[in-house]
Amino acid sequence: MYKSFVIPFISLVVLFGTGCSPSRDNSAEVAQTAPDETTSSDLNMHITADQFSAASMKLGTMEDYAFSSTVRAYGTVDVPPQFMATVSIYYGGYIRNLNLLPGQYVRKGQVLFVLENPDFIQMQQDYLEAQGQLLFLKGDYERQKTLANENIASQKNYLKAESDYKVTLARHEALRKKIGLLGLDPDKVTDSNLQTTVPVVAPIAGYITTIHATQGAYLHPADMAVTITNTEHIHLELDVYEKDMAKVKPDQEIRFRLPDSNGPDYEAEVHLIGKEVDTEKRTINIHGHLKDDKLSSLFVPGMYVEADIVTEKVPCRSLPETAVVKLENDYYVLVQVPTEQEAYHFKRERIQVGKMENGYAEILNAEDFDPDAVILVNGAFNLIQ
Repeated sequence: MYKSFVIPFISLVVLFGTGCSPSRDNSAEVAQTAPDETTSSDLNMHITADQFSAASMKLGTMEDYAFSSTVRAYGTVDVPPQFMATVSIYYGGYIRNLNLLPGQYVRKGQVLFVLENPDFIQMQQDYLEAQGQLLFLKGDYERQKTLANENIASQKNYLKAESDYKVTLARHEALRKKIGLLGLDPDKVTDSNLQTTVPVVAPIAGYITTIHATQGAYLHPADMAVTITNTEHIHLELDVYEKDMAKVKPDQEIRFRLPDSNGPDYEAEVHLIGKEVDTEKRTINIHGHLKDDKLSSLFVPGMYVEADIVTEKVPCRSLPETAVVKLENDYYVLVQVPTEQEAYHFKRERIQVGKMENGYAEILNAEDFDPDAVILVNGAFNLIQ
């Protein structure tokens, strides 16, 4: 928590007891008076102005810092449903040209593999036949309609022509849709361009997460061939206990991290709060959005995270963590004692520490100190140890 430093050319010497005195040479020194007994203020010392400057020491006072009250939550990294896709087919076929690997990035519309099936030819043939019949039946229908309107032909012939035309039209449109579902352009299907294979393309851009198909295998309709995940919009799915639900509100800050990692905390915010309690875990679902979507690439859906939801911030008297030094089970600071000499005189004081957050330490016994007390906020570690 606290970093020590070494002053390469200046020796800081701590002298204990009344029988010790500083040596008379050109070295910079730290002199310490011996206390009569061990108390919360059991160490007095002074350092020269040169020593203070060379060690980059810094003075400061207690200040108010808004420490966070949080609710602990656990959950996983996930993506919205529209950013995940399962690739399947409407018509079965044998898999060809499958050259995919998990983790591979694919573009929307990119060909993943092709399907081969002789039945595809029959479907295109039926479509072309219906298209040819439609041209004849449409002309006959329009001719019979004109004759019927002029009372030249019977109404029966007109109705028969109308029926044949509309039945064939419906069949033609149905086959056109099927051709489209195959992945072929109906307008490019001709009697000299019948396709035995059809492409299967990526419905979204993203990364291949799983591959269930194999080269040469027969893929049945609705079988899952490949799954694709787009990680551009990662979100959090967290669980909080129902007793804490009243504290959680939309737009509250979320600080989350990967367990057992030494990495930093990441920031998100509460976006949605679930309206149903998990009866087994007695938890509520919290949906969180990253504040910076550029960090999405650092996470993979399914990662486990632990998080703290900031429910409120309470101002408390505090000091920078660098001012606080822990010795065994106690914490100490160095309080400046006014002196007429051109030096810095400090007295060690015991403090009670509460929360520590973002480089600040809450001082629980701040009332024991003068509000204007000047404290060594940088450089205390080497002096107290």
